[in-house]
Amino acid sequence: MNQIAVFWHDFLRDTQRDSNVTYCDAYHFERTEYWANELLRLVLIGQKQATASSYQAFITEKSPLPKVGELNIITDFFGHPHGVVETTQVTIMPFKDLTFDIVKREGEDENLESWQKGHMKFFKAEGQELGYEFSDDMLVVFEDFRLIYQKSQSRA
Repeated sequence: MNQIAVFWHDFLRDTQRDSNVTYCDAYHFERTEYWANELLRLVLIGQKQATASSYQAFITEKSPLPKVGELNIITDFFGHPHGVVETTQVTIMPFKDLTFDIVKREGEDENLESWQKGHMKFFKAEGQELGYEFSDDMLVVFEDFRLIYQKSQSRA
């Protein structure tokens, strides 16, 4: 049994959920080891409660959009599972319309300008990789979530 499967089994057992409950995805945030692990840390301490993604990335990769109630496993950069989050809200809007009241739930920035700068850089790099161009009108999928489980990986 791989470590994701073991972690999921432990989650189901520890939370007394039915064995038929499934997770949508197991993933890490960002594109670099440092940021993937830093954003994971923010989730685990309760500071990061949302994430922003390019709508175009979902289309290009033929991935389903997140839905309220879905469960996901959050991993570190190397794919080791650390927590389970439940999607609580999904908002799709143009990049230019996102306000600090919305984006501060990501827990990463002290102001809107910092958030915009970091996310522009991310979306431009992702766009080069996936074949889309960033613009202020680009749709962003803003997903709120809550951490519902975390467990030490000492047994994995």
